[in-house]
Amino acid sequence: MALALKNISKEVGGETHIAPLDLELEDGSLNLLLGLTLSGKTSLMRLMAGLDQPTTGRVLVDGKDVTGMAVRKRDVAMVYQQFINYPSMTVYENIASPLRIAKADSKEIDRRVRTEAERLKIDGFLDRLPAELSGGQQQRCAMARALVRDAELVLLDEPLVNLDYKLRETLREELPKALEGRRSIVVYATTDPWEALSFGGKTAVLEEGRLLQFESAASGYAAPATVHVSSVFSDPPMNIIAGNVSGSRMQLGEHLTAKRPDTLSRLSDGDYLFGLRPEHLAPASPDSDRNRIAAKVDVTEISGSDTYVHFEIDGKPWVAVENGVHHYDLGEEIELDFDTRRLFAFDTQGLLLHSPERDVPSHDNQVERNGAN
Repeated sequence: MALALKNISKEVGGETHIAPLDLELEDGSLNLLLGLTLSGKTSLMRLMAGLDQPTTGRVLVDGKDVTGMAVRKRDVAMVYQQFINYPSMTVYENIASPLRIAKADSKEIDRRVRTEAERLKIDGFLDRLPAELSGGQQQRCAMARALVRDAELVLLDEPLVNLDYKLRETLREELPKALEGRRSIVVYATTDPWEALSFGGKTAVLEEGRLLQFESAASGYAAPATVHVSSVFSDPPMNIIAGNVSGSRMQLGEHLTAKRPDTLSRLSDGDYLFGLRPEHLAPASPDSDRNRIAAKVDVTEISGSDTYVHFEIDGKPWVAVENGVHHYDLGEEIELDFDTRRLFAFDTQGLLLHSPERDVPSHDNQVERNGAN
């Protein structure tokens, strides 16, 4: 099955939930919807499923217009943030329920239930009731029930968001394997860029109902089409600073002047926005010849084996990521090294002009048409 959204939009009470967009999903593909809360991920899924009708545009399945077709007539399975199971049924019967409704053969039901349970590592709990399971096991049961149907379209709406950190990490590794080799189009919504990168597939980046970019997760990360995509596709977000290029020199913000690197030689003289990943800032070394930023520490955040150091540059929040656990006092003055060859360059409207990680223009990507950032 191929799914195509043509000039699809959704307005509710005069508010735009989905701005007009085109999106094509290939048969057997894994697709991610990446965006902050209220970016339109769930609204777009509901239009794909037929739970809501679009204000404009068409939904096509294998070229056939199904825009007005009721969801019960479509081959769709959906899993939500909150796991939903039948409390009086065993795990086995929960997973088997859609196959029984479809009147599948009993042997086929048994084979598919056990296969799906094994894929999601709940095959040891088939005789239990949902209330006897942990939260993660209950969510796996709900996912198994959706996946066992082998529906043409499988929609997973942030299914891991309410799980604890360790379980989320475990399922993040296991789910892509469980989704391999299916005929289904799988659409997975998330706010987490690392989830998108670990799952692979193609990623649609959304902001306030607008489609900003749609390509492979790795390509979207390496060459974010806009400043907003760069912030959504990085956690913590990419640091952004206004600057200017003139001849062999460049100005970054109010206080930093640097030599223009060869990587930015194609930029014409003028004003730009420059981006620098937090992990590309490092504590200044006495013998380093790199450019330096002086800052005062606002807060230090320990995240696993990394330390996030927050500060401001020209009144804008910045963050540096250091490997290991480090301690800085509030207001402590620090100096950070960075390499100008690591800089991303955007025009003043926020469109990508240069990526040090993929040195090609991004304008051939699928970019939102009604605004840059």
